Amino acid sequence: MVNLPRIVITGVGLTSPNGNNLAEFRKNLLAGVSGVVPYEIRHFGKTVAGVCDFEATRYQKRKALRRGTRAGSIAIYCSNEAVNDSGLDLDKVGRNRVGVYVGTTEHGNVETEEQIHEVSQYGFDLSFWSHHHNPRTVANNPAGEVTLNMSITGPHYCIGGACAGGNLGIIQGAQMLQLGQVDVALAGGVSESIHTFGIFASFKAEGALGTHEDPTQVSRPFDKNRNGIVVSEGGCIYTLERLDDAQARGARIYGEVLGHHVNSDATDFVLPNPERQNECMRAAVTASGLSPEDIDIVNTHATSTPLGDVQECEAVRAVFGDCAKTHINNTKSFIGHAMGAAGALELAGNLPSFEDNVVHPSINVENIDPACEIRGLVLNQPKETSGINTLLNISFGMIGINSVVVIGCFQS
Repeated sequence: MVNLPRIVITGVGLTSPNGNNLAEFRKNLLAGVSGVVPYEIRHFGKTVAGVCDFEATRYQKRKALRRGTRAGSIAIYCSNEAVNDSGLDLDKVGRNRVGVYVGTTEHGNVETEEQIHEVSQYGFDLSFWSHHHNPRTVANNPAGEVTLNMSITGPHYCIGGACAGGNLGIIQGAQMLQLGQVDVALAGGVSESIHTFGIFASFKAEGALGTHEDPTQVSRPFDKNRNGIVVSEGGCIYTLERLDDAQARGARIYGEVLGHHVNSDATDFVLPNPERQNECMRAAVTASGLSPEDIDIVNTHATSTPLGDVQECEAVRAVFGDCAKTHINNTKSFIGHAMGAAGALELAGNLPSFEDNVVHPSINVENIDPACEIRGLVLNQPKETSGINTLLNISFGMIGINSVVVIGCFQS
């Protein structure tokens, strides 16, 4: 059996609806601060969303912002923050040895909708159509914009994994490091979804768009009165390195990628399959050399849809229901569903548990749905523990894609 290099996280860069760095994000998760706000979008009207407010000009000139995309700007901000946080000098690494792997739900809808609206104001005179449209809408755009901004000449691409995209970016980065294709991976996920009316219209048509008189309480996974998703933007990029390289330069290590798994439901366009979800979780745990009883935190994907939450809880209960030390939480209750960024952001929210031994809760659960009862659910208030050493991050997506990543507290 081949012994693959161990992969560790040495930097975190993020923007979320309730924080623009890991410390701020974590503080608000422990304090119960939601980032969901009233929102209005052209052609749709008033709704709510998770909206980010980061300093884009920290790493981009205004001209670059006008030429590029929102997803690209988020990816640039998060990637620069991740490298700065890691303390890496990319020139010493060699910028041709850095890979950029960004998970996305979809890309290009925002730009296409904007351009169609623009030319409609001029009788569809296509001389008003932007010549930047094609590079803005190609599938590799967010990752590619990072390479342009940071002068990275190694490989880059986006992983179209629907709402599992953030986890898939991490998995891809880890695998490319283990294969020796790169020496540093900037890996994670981004989303600009709130800027397209189409996603709101689609969820509305499906009866899956959440509502509540208080915007901060719309996203309420597991609650008996939950009624749908909150669409959010955001991003999280990790600096990943091989353990030997990280130790050689004395890097701070946030955690180690212990294992992962991806599978497919192969049953429905939208409805999840608890049996396949169960298999994905078990396979990731096995790949990590662990058993379910060894997992300290399970961060659920639960989106606050009536059926989806029940089916996921069924799967989680089947794997972890007898595990006395496993804590179950959810991050979407704070920030909504950040689509392609969800998995990466939700992992970040739990990483500090390795140091403070506190599990952030799921908020907005006033009356738990009996069908969502799971042993170990942490609700409404943080929970202090005697120690957190492992966390399992779940991320599922449409067309039946399931992804699970297991991260461990680093031990030499």
